[in-house]
Amino acid sequence: MKLRRIEKSDNKKIADIIRTNLKAVGLDIPGTAYYDKSLDNLSEYYLGDPEKKFYYIATDDEGKIIGGVGIADIRLFDDCAELQKLYLSDEAKGHGFSLLMMKAAEDKALELGYKRIYLETHTTLEAAICLYEKLGYKCIEKPAGIVHSAMNRFYLKELG
Repeated sequence: MKLRRIEKSDNKKIADIIRTNLKAVGLDIPGTAYYDKSLDNLSEYYLGDPEKKFYYIATDDEGKIIGGVGIADIRLFDDCAELQKLYLSDEAKGHGFSLLMMKAAEDKALELGYKRIYLETHTTLEAAICLYEKLGYKCIEKPAGIVHSAMNRFYLKELG
């Protein structure tokens, strides 16, 4: 697996991967990333403010897009980034790529000056929750003002 910065030509493929994943677990509902207005144009969102946002595209050895992960500024906590839209294609799952993508996102957050990282998820995503907890994310109460109202698990991690 290789990681690179998102490009405009990646928009459709990564949006398809995200929607396919959410639909597979019954989270193709309002209040999830499935209906984010920016989902079909993620490159515009993440490239628009490179000092505060970044999105990695994961590719296989042949250059085929197999997933992605992003970070962006969130004002729920001081000096905090939000881990966003970590998804893999079905064929890429089970190879440890999520762990590598999480570590890359955390490193990028530190590089951009963030001191902590927040994420929100859903209890149906058991494998993701196990990964987050393995990496030291602590479950917290639901913060006020969250965007994805269908999410029901919230995590915070102090970075490095």
